[in-house]
Amino acid sequence: MYKRWFATDGRTMVPAVIRNYGAEDFAELIAVQAASFPPPFPPELWWNERQLAEHVARFPEGALCAEIDGKIAGSMTALRRTLPEGERHDWETVTDGGYIRNHEPDGDTVYVVDICVRPEYRKFGLGQWLMQSMYETVVHLGCRRLLGGGRMPGYKAHADRLTPEAYLEEVKKGELSDPVLTFLLRCGRVPVGVARNYLEDEDSLGCAALMEWRNPFA
Repeated sequence: MYKRWFATDGRTMVPAVIRNYGAEDFAELIAVQAASFPPPFPPELWWNERQLAEHVARFPEGALCAEIDGKIAGSMTALRRTLPEGERHDWETVTDGGYIRNHEPDGDTVYVVDICVRPEYRKFGLGQWLMQSMYETVVHLGCRRLLGGGRMPGYKAHADRLTPEAYLEEVKKGELSDPVLTFLLRCGRVPVGVARNYLEDEDSLGCAALMEWRNPFA
């Protein structure tokens, strides 16, 4: 994939590119992770070069990065799996701990491993551009859907009165806003369930919403 356009933060227009990443990008991709997930996020959960090498080797179509003025500002990674409808799973198992060695070349689902954007570039809509590009990958490959677990970092503040399912419902209705779930809903993702113990994430209390996008041509 190679896509060029002019991104804007509402004031400035800058040249932007979405493309597949390669070995020459690994150091910069790890730096993007560090900027996107600062402490108390555990540094050992940032990408390492072995994981990135697996992404490029096993499913290059699912290894995307976004550049602003030639600098990598964000990335998105996926693998292919075939997963039963309604199956509950955790991030570690479904993504092989981010190494994607369980990638299925004929899997009917493009599963999102990670998406991140440097904080200083988040007003340029790069997350939505990356998501749209992965939708295009789903269509190009003839897969049935895109699926992934969305963190719910706003949940901890409401856990004393809401279950994760009830919290998700309030976000869906617009009564609450969540930094991740609201973004995914705006990108066209549809919740299909809640997974507990999905990822070690204190703010989400380990919960995630399973968020789907169906290929309209499949």
